[in-house]
Amino acid sequence: MGKRIRVQRRGKGSPPFRASTHKRIAPVQYPSISKKELEGVSNGQIQYIFHEPGRGAPLALVKLETGESYHMVAPEGAYEGQQIQMGSKAPIDIGNVLPLSHVPDGTMVCNIERTPGDGGKISRSSGSYALVVGHTPQGVMIKLPSGRTRYLNTLCRVTIGVISGAGRVDKPFLKAGAKFHLMKAKGRVYPRTRGVAMIAAAHPYGSSKRGARKVTTVSRHAPPGKKVGLIAARKTGRKRKRRT
Repeated sequence: MGKRIRVQRRGKGSPPFRASTHKRIAPVQYPSISKKELEGVSNGQIQYIFHEPGRGAPLALVKLETGESYHMVAPEGAYEGQQIQMGSKAPIDIGNVLPLSHVPDGTMVCNIERTPGDGGKISRSSGSYALVVGHTPQGVMIKLPSGRTRYLNTLCRVTIGVISGAGRVDKPFLKAGAKFHLMKAKGRVYPRTRGVAMIAAAHPYGSSKRGARKVTTVSRHAPPGKKVGLIAARKTGRKRKRRT
């Protein structure tokens, strides 16, 4: 009789697989768009900057003059007590929030909304930023951290600056315990044993017979004990280069 594989054990949510979400502070999200923000400027101040487990960059609490508050990923150079401005007429200073239509070309921005009012989705990890390339009739062209370009709505809000914590991944872990505690904070399984390294009773791909490996694609409707590998894959293997 086979063992229950990792996918089955994790689905139950037992302590070894459970994320420490009770330590999380708050989601990063812009407040809803106000009339004052559309027409002018809404002032605020950074109250606190703190660390949130499972997040690579510091978190900042901003309180607006309206009494509303929100959390943002702190950009490089932000500090407690710093004055923050939101709106179309806010200056191009680090930490200020503006719509893309009022951000000049060549500006480094972060925490970018994909659609107006969604709270910020793009470029939120430590050290990342996007570049405003140009304003066109299709929308504002930005260069993403991956190097690709994308057109976004002119009303999408962005934060001026670069997310703090750059170079975080350059420091080596040195010990397996340090890596374990990072993965524990993020709610991920570590270490992960390869399926082919297991015995046949412990995993669908497990066996000492390495020559004839099983097909790694599996149906989306497969039961939990079999749902491992490339789930409902459209393609497998390397992409073939097109001949010109």
